[in-house]
Amino acid sequence: MEDGSTEYKTPRTTLKRRPDRGSYDFESVRKVLDETFLCHVGITVDDTPFVLPTSFGRDGRDLLIHGSSASGLLRKISTSIPMCVTVTHFDGLVLARSIFAHSMNYRSAVMFGQATRLEGDEKYAALAKMSDYMIPGRWDESRLPTDQEMKGTSIVRFVIEEASVKVRSGPPLDEDEDLPFPAWAGVLPMTTAIGYPIDDPRAPEAREVPDYVTDWAGARRAFIARGGAD
Repeated sequence: MEDGSTEYKTPRTTLKRRPDRGSYDFESVRKVLDETFLCHVGITVDDTPFVLPTSFGRDGRDLLIHGSSASGLLRKISTSIPMCVTVTHFDGLVLARSIFAHSMNYRSAVMFGQATRLEGDEKYAALAKMSDYMIPGRWDESRLPTDQEMKGTSIVRFVIEEASVKVRSGPPLDEDEDLPFPAWAGVLPMTTAIGYPIDDPRAPEAREVPDYVTDWAGARRAFIARGGAD
């Protein structure tokens, strides 16, 4: 999978196990990031490790991470302490003939860097970018945040300094001597299904569901394809 670019490769991101599945270039990182907006942030505060699930948006080569201003951990994140951000896609169970050879198909990115807290117009613009990253078109149709709401919101910019991507795909890797074993082997794919939109029951009147909601996947693909996150 490696394309020759090692711009994010460092001793701690270098893959020790199955290095053939790894890459260290921005394009590989981007492909993992742009298919989701959920990440896990790892930090250590007062010698205690924390891993937090939270939303993010990609802004060029940086991540915008959102949270409440009341969050003590987010305040710690914004003080430029070292942090690790991970994103993982689970693509399927790999069922081998041998229990030992069972595996999973996945795509994951592990990123190291530091974050700084955004304020004022920069924070407001970042919030708009995060909205468009997750639901293209929604920002322009929604009530925009008040000054009080902005005070209750924190956004930090995470600069990716080191990173690695690891991907496992394809069929089981049984040893040749296990191939005659009479057990089914193959891949059970796993995908995220998008359901049909459900109206808010408290809406005072029925409204037509906008196209960017009914075709959210298409709208987001188009947004990414035209460089909307860059």
